[in-house]
Amino acid sequence: MDIHLVDGTYELFRHYYALPSARDEDGREVAAVRGVLASVLGIISGGATHIAVATDHVIESFRNGLWPGYKTGAGIEPELLAQFPLLEDALSSAGIVVWPMVEFEADDALAAAALAAARDTRVERVIICTPDKDLAQCVRGTRIVQLNRRTRVTLDEQGVVQKFGVSPTSIPDYLALVGDAADGYPGLPGWGAKSSAAVLAKFVHLESIPMDCREWRVNATNASALADTLCRERDRALLFRTLATLRTDIALFEDVQQLRWKGPTPAFTALAARLDAALTETRRPVSRRSLSAPILGSATRR
Repeated sequence: MDIHLVDGTYELFRHYYALPSARDEDGREVAAVRGVLASVLGIISGGATHIAVATDHVIESFRNGLWPGYKTGAGIEPELLAQFPLLEDALSSAGIVVWPMVEFEADDALAAAALAAARDTRVERVIICTPDKDLAQCVRGTRIVQLNRRTRVTLDEQGVVQKFGVSPTSIPDYLALVGDAADGYPGLPGWGAKSSAAVLAKFVHLESIPMDCREWRVNATNASALADTLCRERDRALLFRTLATLRTDIALFEDVQQLRWKGPTPAFTALAARLDAALTETRRPVSRRSLSAPILGSATRR
């Protein structure tokens, strides 16, 4: 069996900005929820049997206590944030396993679930559905892969190496050096993607990088300056790696069969009808996907 693990936070953001506004009978913005729900049900219609969605029930996590600049909910449009609880309710009523994360992040849930599922010999492949580069650290051979559903590009371990220049195990170290603007930490000055990849491709982890750049023997521009920066800011680099390292010690399920989709719950009919009846406006331009097909039909068609 294949296990599909979906980044619900990414999907909600993507659909919020891709779809025109739609409001239900109470005037509540629901377009992004409709989009994500139809999209996830589309994965099932395409043949997926075991699926779960992780969301950031709150944007902040334990990482905010480690680095003051780490991402928060500040600046996110209220009508987008307000759709998280509705999305979780909609997916649950559709019979889909949902993990709303509070202390940890959705990415942590995806990482923990991928590792746990891959331990099961009945599982042929774990497919992590997100373009988030953090999740590249979870890729293992061709057994755990990362799928960007928008571009339809799947990365196995060799694909990660081709894209980033380092193996999945070095991704947290790589992000510590280059930074991650989306998550709110800057990396180290001067350490770009090419120099970071060149050094880590040889030394794998930050601790293994020699202080003396003459020992590197890699193609890195301004190696002396990079070494000085790393020596001076090594503690900060290690902190950034902690931020980038996804937690896999979260218990989410006991058996992969708990992730099997068995159809919508009785509550889904009313909720889907409410979403289908929402009035579409023209606040945002439509792109990529149309919601011309009713949600209710997506959930019942197999």
